Amino acid sequence: MRTYLGLFLLVIGMISYGQNIEKRPLVEILESIENQYQVKFSYAPEDVLPISIESPKLDLELLEVIDYLNANTPLKFRQLDNRYVTVSKADKTISICGYVLTKVDEAPLLGASVYIKDTSIGTITNEHGYFELNDIPVSSDVLFSFLGYHKKVIKSQFLFSKKNDCKRIVLDINNEALTEVVLTKFLTTGVEKLIDGRTVLNSKAFGLLPGLIEPDVLQSIQTLPGIESANESIANINVRGGTNDQNLILWDGIKMYHSGHFFGLISAYNPNLTEKVYVTKNGTSSQYSDGVSSTIDMRTKNELNRKFTGGVGANLISGDAFLEIPVAKNLEFHISGRRSFTDAFKTFAYNNYFERSFQDSDIRTKQASSDNISTTSNFKFYDYTAKVLYNLNERHKFRINFIEINNDLEYTERSQTESDDIKTKTSNLSQYNTGIGGVWQAAWSSRFNTQLNAYYSKYNVDAEDYNVESNQLLTQANEVIDTGVKFNSNLSLNDNFKWLNGYQFNETGILNETRVTIPSYYRINKDVLRNHALYSEIELLSQNAFIRAGARLNYFEKFNRFLLEPRLNIRYSLTKLFSLKLEGEFKNQSATQIFDFTDDFLGVEKRRWILANESSIPISQSQQASFGGELNKKNLNISLAGFYKNVHGITARNQGFYNNFQSLRAIGEYTARGVEFLFNKTEANYSTWFSYTYAVNEYKFELFTPSVFPNNIDIRHSVTVGLNYDILNNLKVSLGGTLRSGLPFTKPVEGNETIQSGNNVYVNYDTPNRENLEAFKRVDMSVSYNVKLTSNVAVLLKAGVLNLTNAQNVVNRYYKVNPEDTSTTIEVNNTSLRMTPNLSLRVMF
Repeated sequence: MRTYLGLFLLVIGMISYGQNIEKRPLVEILESIENQYQVKFSYAPEDVLPISIESPKLDLELLEVIDYLNANTPLKFRQLDNRYVTVSKADKTISICGYVLTKVDEAPLLGASVYIKDTSIGTITNEHGYFELNDIPVSSDVLFSFLGYHKKVIKSQFLFSKKNDCKRIVLDINNEALTEVVLTKFLTTGVEKLIDGRTVLNSKAFGLLPGLIEPDVLQSIQTLPGIESANESIANINVRGGTNDQNLILWDGIKMYHSGHFFGLISAYNPNLTEKVYVTKNGTSSQYSDGVSSTIDMRTKNELNRKFTGGVGANLISGDAFLEIPVAKNLEFHISGRRSFTDAFKTFAYNNYFERSFQDSDIRTKQASSDNISTTSNFKFYDYTAKVLYNLNERHKFRINFIEINNDLEYTERSQTESDDIKTKTSNLSQYNTGIGGVWQAAWSSRFNTQLNAYYSKYNVDAEDYNVESNQLLTQANEVIDTGVKFNSNLSLNDNFKWLNGYQFNETGILNETRVTIPSYYRINKDVLRNHALYSEIELLSQNAFIRAGARLNYFEKFNRFLLEPRLNIRYSLTKLFSLKLEGEFKNQSATQIFDFTDDFLGVEKRRWILANESSIPISQSQQASFGGELNKKNLNISLAGFYKNVHGITARNQGFYNNFQSLRAIGEYTARGVEFLFNKTEANYSTWFSYTYAVNEYKFELFTPSVFPNNIDIRHSVTVGLNYDILNNLKVSLGGTLRSGLPFTKPVEGNETIQSGNNVYVNYDTPNRENLEAFKRVDMSVSYNVKLTSNVAVLLKAGVLNLTNAQNVVNRYYKVNPEDTSTTIEVNNTSLRMTPNLSLRVMF
């Protein structure tokens, strides 16, 4: 028995010894070799000190020891004679690997940057915090950085290792970065949550979301509680009950007035060069104006990469490409472009999008067999961006940005008369937004920096509608020209105190034009508004609290009017796990959209931008407050927040009423109040979430009867669930669904559906928004697979299905007079997108 026990202990000891072989500093090993073999190593201490290896075996010859050192270190050992051995940097490259972790709980940091200083070599960490770089210079400096954390520089010799023994690099939280990251993986990889409540989407590290095959910015943010699209359109994103025009959309500081391709179904912003997207619902910084509902701030890569990288990709709608081109050590070009190929050939996905976009317009999406009409349509969209990055030196940086977004539709109808004559009607619709901006960033000291930003933005919708029977040509245009200058100064008195001061000037001009040939008619309206603003705010950070308090003073030249807007954002940690949040803000908006149902753009685009005139169209103003709590325990996030928002100065014309208020002019307000709940659990290989929003959204128009009634986008209950799961390291799946209350609508008066006024007959609507559509429900799914062909080339394949169950959702309902019996009405239902699969193939290099 003792013999077996002894053998058992011996085996255990041998296993333990084999599993616990420790590395020793190279400098100690060299001292041991010197004593054993009576030799002397000649080396520079800075080359040897960072390196640790396993000790060579004791029974080796000296030459075998030198061979071992050459094979297991990034250095070159050469024996000069029996006495001396020289040690120098090897004329070779090495491979390094490691895991980047947080210091607090050693959680992996996804998307951390790993770059070799003064070279074009770099990468980012994956969801496990892992990185790998091959063929890098010996004795180079490796820079590690991540938003909200201190940078770290480590010699490459220290990271020289085999894949099964990679180093662990731990980054400290940077308290000086006051907007530090609270959650590094929120809902999916590449989505982060900041201490000031903003949500950040990191496009490069973005994972999967249900139904999506691209990191579509405006689709992705709809996963967040309180943000949704009432009619599933990108052009109609509703944040806490607000309309789409109440969202401030910025692209590298340029104010954008257009958000969607395909007239709302696809985001107009190519994500490949969009590095970060910051979404704010409340508690906005005082440097931002407009957008009484939210701020969506998109920023492209702003640092020199010094490495030629890029990618090409295509899906069933469009193809795209992007490049990052280093020209010199301090000069770089970033370009991207995307274009649909729908004018060349049409896919199943395109047909579904086309039918969804144009179902309630002058464009015929379905043709009855009895009609002697043939139709052709030619639709295409494109967008492209360009950026010049120039560093005069480490303290002064200059950036120039350009973006253009375009949608073009040409639609032709050919009809055959009884006399076999062919009549042709061709209509055109063009919608685009162009922007150019420049930035000068200056770091005058380690504590004080400034930023000067200037931009020009132009938005146009132009339409030509030709009536072949009357030989009438209707031409329409809506144009917005916005120029702005903004200056920020940032002073850090210490690591926990920041003071922002700034000035902003905007000039906005908006034109609306309508021209008819027969009978001759011409109408044009053009307004210009100039706005000056001064703002100031402080940020304080302590161990338990984050406070940002500020104010913005606006002056409108045309109205000689001042508006003061306070802003507040507080987060207080009661314990290490639980925090309370208080947010509040006052905001204004002078440019809004109105709906024009009788004089729209081919029935496709019904909205027009207009400027406030302080009589029939006042400046919209909002007051918003929210309070809640958040629990963060390792990979578990639970948050609950109540909110109250009042927006006054809205008009009946910019709400899009489908009832008796449709053509009336009145000024009113809406009040939204509710609760948002989110449960999010993440692990290394999965993420699951459940969100629920309860909200009551009501109008108040003193001139209407009744004066208080449900908002057009009053969605009382909204539930979103989702699951992302990594089946393998390179195979991922995402499944999710949405269930929400149907939108309000107005029915005609039963038994008295129409009313006649003179020679015209109108729908006689009942109490406004008293009825609700059936509940909206949709299930989406995505799968992604990636393979690394070489160390620098990767292929990514994604497949997604929107509306997996092919649910028939009605997103809008209204009524029109029956032309065959004017005493009755016809119900018109706008339906959601049908089941739509899509594929995406992308090559990154």
